[in-house]
Amino acid sequence: MVTRNPYSGGRMGGFGGFGLAGPAPRDVLIVLGVLFVTFALRFFQSTAIVPGLLELTPLVWRAGWVWQLATYPFIGAAGSGLFFLIDLLILYMFARDVFYGLYRKHFWRLILWSSIGGALVAVAVHALLTLAGLPWAPAPFAIMQGQWMLSAIFIAAFATAHRDATIYLFFFLAIPARWMLLVEIVFAFMAFLVTKDLPGLLGICSAVGLSYLYVRSSGSVRGGRKSLREMRLRLEKWWLQRKLDRARRKRGFKVIPGDKGPNVRRGPWVN
Repeated sequence: MVTRNPYSGGRMGGFGGFGLAGPAPRDVLIVLGVLFVTFALRFFQSTAIVPGLLELTPLVWRAGWVWQLATYPFIGAAGSGLFFLIDLLILYMFARDVFYGLYRKHFWRLILWSSIGGALVAVAVHALLTLAGLPWAPAPFAIMQGQWMLSAIFIAAFATAHRDATIYLFFFLAIPARWMLLVEIVFAFMAFLVTKDLPGLLGICSAVGLSYLYVRSSGSVRGGRKSLREMRLRLEKWWLQRKLDRARRKRGFKVIPGDKGPNVRRGPWVN
């Protein structure tokens, strides 16, 4: 829970844009709904195969089931029903704030960039451990499935963009938001001590790092809604520039750098 408002006001609502009040983004509600449905499917023998096919497993590199690299964050991870609902509540609060800062396009790009990158690292580590004959966890990737990976991504994005905000960890321990990056790594390591899931640990740490890089790629982050909007605009500008560069190379155009005023000498190769 955030107590100091990093925003100047507006559509966020709640605890400074980090709460339950205000409009709920449809994309976030869809993600929560998919997680809830796939979690429930685990409890029926006839439907348990669905999350089994879509969550991240060693079959990615053993049998070529590469779709799992993209589907596993949206499959509700197994566990207690009560703790699953708490996971969804925490996920909603962070995801809602990140969505309103990035908007739809970059919201989904953040998810895919971080989750697929983390999955590739985890799968590569598992394959290397297996081929080297070293011991590995009986349930690899367990700590990075479903809502746990999405929460790690959104918390990292929030902590990077709102680094000066204050978060109450466990609702009573006040810490700066930027410390949540380290807290996530510590929590992942504690889960590793229980599960011995080294691929999962490195995968979730990679996803946290990729989320940080995605947000920082826009330049300096000062925190708050304004900086998130600037980040989104800079990302869009970078993306459009890459598209223009590709189109220029494809068509063989050559562009004179600098000012192209009326006194610029023009030749047959100038467009």
